[in-house]
Amino acid sequence: MPDRATPSSTAPSPASSAPSAGDSLTIAVVDPSRARAAILEEGLRAVEGARVVVIPDTADLLDRLSALSPDVVVIHLESPSRDLLEQMFGVSRLVERPVAMFVDRTDAPMMQAAVDAGISAYIVDGLRAERIKPIIEIAILRFNAFARLQRELTEARSELADRKLIERAKGILMSAKGLTEDEAYKQLRRKAMNEKRKIVDIARAIVTAADLLG
Repeated sequence: MPDRATPSSTAPSPASSAPSAGDSLTIAVVDPSRARAAILEEGLRAVEGARVVVIPDTADLLDRLSALSPDVVVIHLESPSRDLLEQMFGVSRLVERPVAMFVDRTDAPMMQAAVDAGISAYIVDGLRAERIKPIIEIAILRFNAFARLQRELTEARSELADRKLIERAKGILMSAKGLTEDEAYKQLRRKAMNEKRKIVDIARAIVTAADLLG
């Protein structure tokens, strides 16, 4: 028998590591229909080692998911209203887990909203037991690929910001001390080595001090 989720008052925290299709997974199934949930459970039996927890309604859904902290969330909505879909898309943005959503009807704006919300798999009129396992696997792969791209983008932006900060600190040293660009960088590097700090931290301190002094 599947477990039943219980409410909590905290918000979900990000997964400590991205799930893998080969891991032992906790899968939350959100479906108000016991008959449809049974179809999902049947399909999820093919996922080796999976623990399936049924959440029979959408009340306090975020709190319930927080208490459960699942690796994957599967949502089925038979005839969803636009408001309910928007609510589920909001949940997808917050849980930071792969979300597979099955709906019986949709339209182009809702499909676009699903993409924008980060839904990993959005399946229209396709709830069949034999399809569940491959859909879950592709949802996990898409989620991990998107998370990796986000991480790489964040790192690239951080590196660019660091380079700009170092360039500004070099400019301040060159202007204040009459140094060449190479000499200014060497001073930054030497101070960072002496203080066992990163060059960008030294640069940030120089820029902050210059801003304070006007």
